[in-house]
Amino acid sequence: MSETPEVIGLVAGSGRLPTLVAQAVREAGAQVAIIAHEGESDPALEAEADFFRWVKLGQLGRVRAALQEAGVRRATMAGGVKKVRFFRDARPDAAALKVIARVVTSRGDDKLLRVIASYFEEAGIEIVGATELAPGLLAGEGVWGRHRPSKGQRQDIEVGARLLEAMGPLDIGQAVVVKDQVVLAVEAAEGTDACVERGGALGGGDVVVVKRPKPGQDLRFDLPAVGPGTVETLARAGGGVLAVEAGRTIVLEREALIAAADRLGIAVVGVAPPAPAPEAP
Repeated sequence: MSETPEVIGLVAGSGRLPTLVAQAVREAGAQVAIIAHEGESDPALEAEADFFRWVKLGQLGRVRAALQEAGVRRATMAGGVKKVRFFRDARPDAAALKVIARVVTSRGDDKLLRVIASYFEEAGIEIVGATELAPGLLAGEGVWGRHRPSKGQRQDIEVGARLLEAMGPLDIGQAVVVKDQVVLAVEAAEGTDACVERGGALGGGDVVVVKRPKPGQDLRFDLPAVGPGTVETLARAGGGVLAVEAGRTIVLEREALIAAADRLGIAVVGVAPPAPAPEAP
């Protein structure tokens, strides 16, 4: 007699990531219960689901109830929600208001997501990282395509990585644009594409874009992600280099990304995470 497959919950935002995670879950032999957000999630996600519900932004109580209805014991959050849209359109239910009250003195993304995870875990639903369910999406180390960064561009990568490390406690963003060791743009609420476009315009093209998670970030949530669209945006901004942190960045449609980079003359490189700081004696 065969065992009943596990039902994995997927709380979906926007973009391709929810689809790729759902496909990986089903390929691994589990079922997937998708809770999608109106106005953010792709309606085509329903075709990937064994159980499917729509909710509005901010309806945490309905999300948890739907996961419980589906028999979910493990769930993940995958895909983004635009901050500007959240501020404008979210309609928090009673559960969400209670969660928000827990972080009223600390509005950082990571803190909020940890508290949301605790809300689900109180109901016996463990929150896991999307890459735990789909490890093949993580970035590898080294140069990915035909084009390689120059010595000067590698110095720009180091400048960008150091800046993101220093900015981490401020919870500002996960991407910077650098040229000739000058910081041209820092990602904030506008998102990576707008940051790249702004930096490329200021630098006259041929810029270095660095993406990496915040130091101390809970790796279950909000890992930086890149895909073919990231490369195409960089090409429109004048080209250059895309550098991401290996092992802690999600790569969407890897083969298409590399093909686009090769075609458009973009160097893409996965950079090793920084070594941990030595412990004080």
